[in-house]
Amino acid sequence: MQSYPAPALALVESMSLAAAADPQRAVAFQGAPGANSHRAALEVLPDGLPLPCFSFEDALDAVKEGRAAHAIIPIENSQNGRVADIHFLLPESGLSIVGEHFLDIEAFLMGLGQGPFTAAYSHPQALGQSRFYLRERGIVPMSYADTAGAAAFVAELGDPSVAALAPKIAAELYGLNIVAENVEDAPDNTTRFVLLSKQPLDPASIVGEAITTFVFEVRNIPAALYKALGGFATNGVNMTKLESYQRGASFAATEFYADIVGAPGDPAVDRALEELAFFAKDLRVLGTYPLERQRG
Repeated sequence: MQSYPAPALALVESMSLAAAADPQRAVAFQGAPGANSHRAALEVLPDGLPLPCFSFEDALDAVKEGRAAHAIIPIENSQNGRVADIHFLLPESGLSIVGEHFLDIEAFLMGLGQGPFTAAYSHPQALGQSRFYLRERGIVPMSYADTAGAAAFVAELGDPSVAALAPKIAAELYGLNIVAENVEDAPDNTTRFVLLSKQPLDPASIVGEAITTFVFEVRNIPAALYKALGGFATNGVNMTKLESYQRGASFAATEFYADIVGAPGDPAVDRALEELAFFAKDLRVLGTYPLERQRG
């Protein structure tokens, strides 16, 4: 908790106490109060008790240790791609994805003064999403652990030449002036979050369309991926996401993260997953949950 800037500490302490008193309502998120993950927690579980955590690992640990019933984690952004390390952290956490949420991202340039600014602090994702705006104005991007924490840090610094890129609520929480609104480079900037829990959802309990997320590994040999994924095409299962990543330094095998529309128990999905398991190894379903937004 001491890693937070001083202006955020009082809020973090009061929110942590409230969550500790009722952990079944607690929703862990990465960042300081006022971060986009905080916004997402409030939108997904309006009656929940948001629990600020300094890192993604801390948020996941809060659920594993019973200090929160859920964690909400950003997984990808429409402009800046996947969030770093998430594809490693989710499988290792042992938690299950039980929901998804799409959050419109609006970046506000804020500071103690009115500018001009020499530098702007924010999360690397937010900086990447506003890189053209910053470059045009000669503002140096400075990485910070999260957006709202950056706002609190700027308030703590007391330097009117330094700004933060953060959600609007962060300016209100930390007494900063909003100098420019909607400085993100694309108007349709959206981040996808996943909601995590210790217990998976029963696919049979999902009303409407479902999405299933899983990871698997294939050897780096010709046609390995083609053979592994062939069953989804032949069974008419829509794969909406497929990303590869390497684990370790051997580069002997490639791991994949995938989303499909459908749920185990559907004969077509069951056949496709059975065929995948024949050609791949370490197939792990990370969760089946309601589809919030249509793909394609």
